[in-house]
Amino acid sequence: MKTEIKCLLLLCIFLCMRVCLCDDYVLDDRGGLGESFDGIGGLSGGGATSRLLVNYAEPFRSQILDYLFKPKFGASLQILKVEIGGDAQTTDGTEPSHMHYEDDENYFRGYEWWLMREAKKRNPNITLIGLPWAFPGWVGNGESWPYSFPDITASYVVSWIIGAKEYHDLDIDYVGIWNERNFDTKYIKILRNTLDKSGLERVKIIASDYLWEPITSAVIADRELSDAVDVLGVHYPGTTTTPKAFKTGKKLWSSEDYSTFNDYVGGGCWARILNQNYVNGKMTATISWNLVASYYDNLPFARDGLMTANEPWSGNYVVESPIWITAHTTQFTEPGWRYLQTVGHFKNGGSYVALTDGNGNLTIITETMTRDHSMCIRPPLPFYNVLAQNVTFNLKGSFAAISELQVWYSKFDFVTNKTLLFRNLKPIKVNEGSFSIEFDVDEVYTFTTLRNGQKGSYPDPPPSASFPKSYKDNFDVLEHPHFSEAPNFADQTGVFEYFTNLTDPGPHVFTLRQVVTQRPVTWVADADQTISVIGDYKWRDLTVSCDVYMENGYNDGVFIAVRVDKGGGVVRATRGIFFWVYSYGTYQVTNDLRGTTVLAEGFSGTRANVWYTLTLTVNGTHGSAEVNGYPLWKNEVLLMPENGWAAIGTSSFQPAQFDNFAIEAV
Repeated sequence: MKTEIKCLLLLCIFLCMRVCLCDDYVLDDRGGLGESFDGIGGLSGGGATSRLLVNYAEPFRSQILDYLFKPKFGASLQILKVEIGGDAQTTDGTEPSHMHYEDDENYFRGYEWWLMREAKKRNPNITLIGLPWAFPGWVGNGESWPYSFPDITASYVVSWIIGAKEYHDLDIDYVGIWNERNFDTKYIKILRNTLDKSGLERVKIIASDYLWEPITSAVIADRELSDAVDVLGVHYPGTTTTPKAFKTGKKLWSSEDYSTFNDYVGGGCWARILNQNYVNGKMTATISWNLVASYYDNLPFARDGLMTANEPWSGNYVVESPIWITAHTTQFTEPGWRYLQTVGHFKNGGSYVALTDGNGNLTIITETMTRDHSMCIRPPLPFYNVLAQNVTFNLKGSFAAISELQVWYSKFDFVTNKTLLFRNLKPIKVNEGSFSIEFDVDEVYTFTTLRNGQKGSYPDPPPSASFPKSYKDNFDVLEHPHFSEAPNFADQTGVFEYFTNLTDPGPHVFTLRQVVTQRPVTWVADADQTISVIGDYKWRDLTVSCDVYMENGYNDGVFIAVRVDKGGGVVRATRGIFFWVYSYGTYQVTNDLRGTTVLAEGFSGTRANVWYTLTLTVNGTHGSAEVNGYPLWKNEVLLMPENGWAAIGTSSFQPAQFDNFAIEAV
């Protein structure tokens, strides 16, 4: 008898301990609601991050777009932010401007128009944002600063917004001001005035797409500026804001965030900041740089997108974990829902948010991501600890009558590699307004009254494959009528566009033309030369040939290249094997884009306004070069680099044409 009593006592103690270890969290709307939710989004641009997406064949291209934008299918994105192209290098490439020159307007260049149309086709309610990272040189009027002539800059930006509507029936909802070096309040006021005078009062301004300061202090000190700015947007805030920013009464957004390799740690980073940007910083929108990693792997920030789609030649793409982490929020909320005031951190680590539509629906998102498994690329993440824990949620107010919640679950497993993503579990019963759950580390849950979530899927795409070793392009624009750029070329300085040469009735009617003739105004270091890369970065031994045409006169130069080893923001330091010909009758072979290391030089007989066929071959440590089949450089010794892309380009910002490009790689 004494033994049985002792066992009962021990059992009671154990049960009490279990109860004591279960922390309680109240979700209640009786004291009012928190901020209005503005959405989760992705950023195409800043720069050229969606470059390869347009070159996918169907049905794969549409499948990728569905995973990004189709409601209740994949990421179900609620915001799309795009670069207003400025003809300049802005991280992974250049995007073309709608106005290369002051008297030039073309609202069909590039791929951002197409991308916005496709997003709107899938989600008519998606929020559209435009932001210029750079400007054509004429906007700066000879200066390397876009705000010295704010009226010109404002008119340029507003023309893009008007063109979006007039030519694509796209209503741009927000326009951003990005300014890393200095802050220009005059420009923001002029932009607001220019928008209003153009009948675009509905278009709101985000400023300053950089840090909380000095924009916050400027808005507080200047009533006219405050009236002009609708959203304080920051980049990579580390989930925190400032009391002063919150006191402005403006919407607070993380207008660029994430920028992290999209493996499982990247997925953990995204899960943590999606919750904690609101819990810690009251930010009501978070936008991922970037939308989709659709640029060559060896450019800067490889695979820093919500998913990966950088093999249009094979059709392969990968739906990465951030897609499904996004779905935990976006499939069970809408912009306009309100956060509850009762959100926060769990006592043993992790966070929770809750949102409602005000009509009885409730969505709760929890994350218990450990520090090492959720580190973003920036800023540094302070130390913290997360433990397994038992949690009880107590639903109060208008949620007290809820009897059941749907459950969606993700588990990042870094031990046995059995990660689960966005799995629909058995509904959880709510008894007298409460339910309990045991959380392990590195988990994401959604508990919701909504029943229409879906983990969309398509048959597996084709397997990954290397860029074709044999590749040709005659730049016939009739084969690619919807885009201004040739497939698979990634412009790194300058803009290479399809061109119809009406003055040449011969074989060169359709060509690819470098069109930027003045150094753009940019925050990244463009090269002094123009260059567009293509192919497989692993290529070592290959032959590249291309017809070239120098347009201007005595100082023109063009090149073809192999083993090109850099691009993006470090393009000025690019090395490779560059074969140049010049309009004053000479050639050079250099070991770098700048032309500082000359391997060979001599007479070529080349001049402007004549077509020439250039051929460059490298094999092991030897190389040769020809003009129209005549050898100029033969069996020369090469050392570095050992591999890289193929490329074409010009010796400065000058017009030149290219045709009949061909690669034969070993």
